[in-house]
Amino acid sequence: MKYIELTVHTTSEASEIVADLLWNYTEGGVAVSDYADVVALQSGKTGVYWDYLDESLQTVQKETLVKAFLDPARAGEIPAIMQELYLCRDRAEGAIGFGTLEESVREIDGDDWIEIWKKHFRPIHLGNLVVVPEWIEYRKAPDEKVILLDSNMAFGTGEHETTAMCAELLQSYLKEGDVVLDVGCGSGILGIAAAELGASLCYLTDIDPVAVASAKHNAQKNGVDSKIAVSESNLVDDTSMQADLILANITAEILVSLAPAVPAHLKEGGTVILSGIIEERLPLVKAAYSALTLAEEHRRGAWYALVYRG
Repeated sequence: MKYIELTVHTTSEASEIVADLLWNYTEGGVAVSDYADVVALQSGKTGVYWDYLDESLQTVQKETLVKAFLDPARAGEIPAIMQELYLCRDRAEGAIGFGTLEESVREIDGDDWIEIWKKHFRPIHLGNLVVVPEWIEYRKAPDEKVILLDSNMAFGTGEHETTAMCAELLQSYLKEGDVVLDVGCGSGILGIAAAELGASLCYLTDIDPVAVASAKHNAQKNGVDSKIAVSESNLVDDTSMQADLILANITAEILVSLAPAVPAHLKEGGTVILSGIIEERLPLVKAAYSALTLAEEHRRGAWYALVYRG
């Protein structure tokens, strides 16, 4: 099958916003190539030693490339996609840099992008969790828990600040036997991590059917599908889920819209971990969740994570 590869030049801090928007237009996947990952790899700060690094990566430009793989029938939508990105950039002016948003388009064979992704991907360390693609042979340390991803599941290759903060806070707050709710689960990484760390049951919700299928697939691949229930839901529609710990790593606007529903799903004394928040939107999120008690506030790069207690 042929795909249209749309490449957008942006920054590391804006890459997740760009990727989230592009996901709305593709079932072929989105991949992020972040120069910051290469810098970390070359410096040895990742904790992983590579005895081989493609020479082309050593001269990488200091920008992040977000690639979406579109059905050729949707090629005519590219101007509208770019217009949405420009609007996102304008709304975030002064709070987060989007870079040039230069675009390039080419037609590729269906399997080309997977090979490119596999060439650049490396294990991602999130505290004691390690996200590892199945084609890499990885020897874990005794205290590490490995989350495997299938080669046909496209997602960002970077250690994005929001995911890292959520994963680290999850490891601090999760108790053995907890019930966890992951809102906007995407590929299911955080919910799968919770299951690996000892949660008894994890509810994963997303409004994107592609994300739901991906989360189910990844849960099965990691052998935790018996502890995970994935549903196509926006959380507001289903009040039956009750959790000790709620995770939501999505945009600030969606976090605000979900704020009235979150307490109804949180058990007494439970914990809520929120991320995907830029500084400009931080006051809006805090105001929306004022009924809960703010326990911690973290910043990494341009992004914030908040921990609330019920």
